[in-house]
Amino acid sequence: MASRVLFVVYDNGSYDQVFPMGVAALAAVLKKQGHEITLWNQDIHHYPDSSLTDYLDKNKFDVVILSLIAGYYQYQKMKNLSKAINNSKNRPFYVMGGYGPTPEPEFFLKKSGCDVVGMGEGEITISKLMDAIENKTSLKNVPGIAWLEDGKLQQTPRAPLVHNLDSLDWYPYELFDMKTYRMLRLPKCTPTDFVMPMMSARGCSFKCTFCYRMDPGYRKRSAENLLDEVEMLHKNYGITYIAFEDDLLMSSVIHTEEVCKEFLKRNLPVKWWCNGRLNYCSEELLQLMKDAGCVFINYGIESMDQKVLNNMKKGLRPELIIRGIEDTLKVGISPGLNFIFGNKGDNKETIRKAVDFMLKYDDFAQKRTIRPVTPYPGSPLYYDAIKLGLLDKNNPAEDFYERKHL
Repeated sequence: MASRVLFVVYDNGSYDQVFPMGVAALAAVLKKQGHEITLWNQDIHHYPDSSLTDYLDKNKFDVVILSLIAGYYQYQKMKNLSKAINNSKNRPFYVMGGYGPTPEPEFFLKKSGCDVVGMGEGEITISKLMDAIENKTSLKNVPGIAWLEDGKLQQTPRAPLVHNLDSLDWYPYELFDMKTYRMLRLPKCTPTDFVMPMMSARGCSFKCTFCYRMDPGYRKRSAENLLDEVEMLHKNYGITYIAFEDDLLMSSVIHTEEVCKEFLKRNLPVKWWCNGRLNYCSEELLQLMKDAGCVFINYGIESMDQKVLNNMKKGLRPELIIRGIEDTLKVGISPGLNFIFGNKGDNKETIRKAVDFMLKYDDFAQKRTIRPVTPYPGSPLYYDAIKLGLLDKNNPAEDFYERKHL
């Protein structure tokens, strides 16, 4: 039996929009199951939050899905959009997921009034959950969800990760306003470029203390499958610039080389950027990436002080950082120089090292800021903050989301 499912794509406060890959991944699963998919694109149309109530009153859906990352802005959007959903006279079954609610499902259940929180990778979970909703069977048989029963938290073990990423269907791009999403502007794109984000892999082999995206292991798509999709995007939607939004495409030198060689084999007029790792930089690899169309590598450097790097378990050394950035510039690729301040061991001197480094090596491919470190729920830093008394141990999520900016 087909259900009517509404995905809420919240407004990110920007006037160029990033294609919502998480929504698209779940939509691919539900479309394959035969469900009817509708998108409420607040990100594109900037509807007021309250208008979601009117939309739900006028259009009946069986399920509404909201996915969000961790962050104060996203949390405030979630509260307002949840209020709009709950006020609807046709309120559907309300599902929430994403990196935001996953570490603190009980907090998000109580703050949102949603029926279920999905935790972790969503394809298997959403498929099983839809079956349970349609057949009115027990939620206890659905992996990777949490809900409240008589006010008490209930949750099931996480679903297994999808290890064969090639087995997943491509995003149903035809459901999305591609002419709007392809107008995303990124470093080194020209006014005539059409840009689209993609994922070439999932997971990361490193464990930085500030990161809350902690799915174990590294899983990659085959280069052939990946470039088949790139070729389709170029042919059907005119895409000329791919942004690989993997946590870390360069987690694997072999994967990076395979992707580059497949780009060269296809000879497509498509350039690309990725998130990089300075541990794996060599002039030879960087030259291959340049030859294959790479124009920008976004590096998480975070600090130029060895003690601070050790404290955050970054696995980098200042001399390695310098060599990698110099080699990146040497082959003609622009480097993204990302730093954070306020970590364990930081002081004026350590922050000055970061500023001096950026002044020396920045090639002005993008706007630069040094951002404050944030103990996002789910990160090791979050639990350190609780132990140190920097977040209320009795209700750390409440303290983080409601008071951290005050």
